[in-house]
Parts: sequence; C-alpha cells; structure tokens
Amino acid sequence: MLRFVGAGASHVGLVRDHNEDAAYSSPYLALVADGVGGAAAGEVASATAAWVVAATARSHPDDDPAVVLGEAIRTVVLDLHRGVAADPDRTGMATTLTAVATDGHRVVLAHIGDSRAYLMRGGQLLRVSHDHTFVQALVDAGDISAEAVRTHPMRNVVMRSLHAGSGTEAEVQPDIAVLDAQPGDRLLLCSDGLTDMVEDAALAPLLGTADPAAAADALVRAALDGGGRDNVTVLVLDVVDDPDAVRLSADGELHGAIRDPRNVVDPGEHQHP
Repeated sequence: MLRFVGAGASHVGLVRDHNEDAAYSSPYLALVADGVGGAAAGEVASATAAWVVAATARSHPDDDPAVVLGEAIRTVVLDLHRGVAADPDRTGMATTLTAVATDGHRVVLAHIGDSRAYLMRGGQLLRVSHDHTFVQALVDAGDISAEAVRTHPMRNVVMRSLHAGSGTEAEVQPDIAVLDAQPGDRLLLCSDGLTDMVEDAALAPLLGTADPAAAADALVRAALDGGGRDNVTVLVLDVVDDPDAVRLSADGELHGAIRDPRNVVDPGEHQHP
C-alpha cells in the first residue's frame, strides 16, 4: 500500500510580518497553499483551503482521491464565499493549492496557482505541476524564455487561484491528474517563496539529503539565504510501499497559517484535520 513518509517546514521569511502559507501532511494527503500576494486575508484563504481539503480527505479515506480532491476544492470556494460574506474586509482573498493524495494504489495531484510539485527519481528532478501565471503563459506561447521568468516584472501575477470573487469558472479550475509515482520516489511540494529564491537546478542536491526533515530545513535555509523575500513552505515526502499497512484516519502535521484555527472560515463545519 502506497503512502507518504516525510517532513515539512514553514518560515515567515525575512521581509513579511506574518505567514500566509499553510501546509498539511499525513500518510495519505499532503498539500501546500499560499495566500495570493497583494490580496486581502491571504492567511485566511490558505488556512481555509488547507483545513477543508485535509478534513474532506480524512472523512473519505477509501474514495477515489481525484474525486475527493475535486469535491474538497469546490467546498473551499464555497467557504471562501461565506468568509467574505461574513467579513467584507476579506474581499479579494485567494490562495494557491498544490496537493497530492493516495488511496494506497495511485497518487493524484491537484494543482492551481504557482505553488509547485516536483518528483525526484534516481537523483533526477522533474517538475510535475504547471504554473498558472502570466509569465508561464508567455513561456508556453514562446514569447519569453524560461530563464527570463525569474526577472520578469510580472512574474508573480497568478492567473488561476481559489478565490471568492466573481471570476469565470476557469479561474478556479484546478489541474487534477494521476502522477507516475513509485516507491522510492521523493516528492517536493512548495510555495513560491522557495522557487522564487532558489533555481530548480539547485533544488535537487538539497532535496537529495537522506533525511526528509533535514532536506526540508536545507531548502528553507536556501530560500532565506537567497533573500527570503516571501513566506517559504516546503513538504518533503518519500513514496513508500507498506504491504502490511492498515489504512487509518491518522492526524496530520500542520504548518504555517493553518496552525491557528482563527484563520479558518468556520472550522467547526469540518472534521479537524
């Protein structure tokens, strides 16, 4: 039975005064959410997304993870709408979401925004998520090079996110796909506070540290050494096959904004993750 074994770390960074990232990890679900920069109540949006997805997955342990993630994301959007209705100061709040879930047989990725997921196998690192950003659209169209993204003045403009606005359905539609994940692979989920500070080529040596907790700490330290201009959150997860495992609804680890239930829209509406 496939499951995740790993560790995470989150840091406010060297410039921001509070953490708008939220992360959750358990043997069968892991996610990173990042409140969209410049929007109101980013910590509420990210914590609510993390809480709702974790609670939904925990309450449906035997269901198809693609279906569970899709349903959870629809619930997040509804909760964000309710959060704005309850407090108009939250108008415009939005968050990215990058999540992986397994039913013990396959691993499913759900992704929206510019947080990222990577898979490392045999020392080779592959990005398995696709940024929903203005600059990535320019790269896809062949208008700029991938190398130009890091210095482009609009590099942080997110085109798709989970939000409570009145945008089109496409703007809140995540990518959901089955990953080619195998026992022995290592997954990295991270906010752009890491990837804006550390180039992809520098990630693999740090991620290759044997102990997941040490790897997570090394990645955060690299982001801080690179300038720490944003909150930085990472989850380092080893994919393992445990044929004797009995799937249980286990508690997960909370990182960042989700650690404070006051950041969650109506946490009592959902099972504690």
